Amino acid sequence: MIILDEMGYVPFSKDGAELLFQLISDWYEQCSLMITSNLEFSQWNRIFEDARLTAALVDRVIHHTHILSFTGDCYRVKHALSNQQS
Repeated sequence: MIILDEMGYVPFSKDGAELLFQLISDWYEQCSLMITSNLEFSQWNRIFEDARLTAALVDRVIHHTHILSFTGDCYRVKHALSNQQS
């Protein structure tokens, strides 16, 4: 299993985006991939500058996938606020 945590926290350079695309293409249907991100797929153009590369990457990522979407308050913020009130 490959885990990519906090996808979108820092944008990729052109070379970095192309390398990640190549890796995901190589892993496609060969291994399990878990990605966490606070961005919806429609916002991944912020991470990768090339719209065509982004579309191809998302296409591979969402094929055969289970998408879990969490809403609500962030645990870390809630925890920090409760510590301040104590």
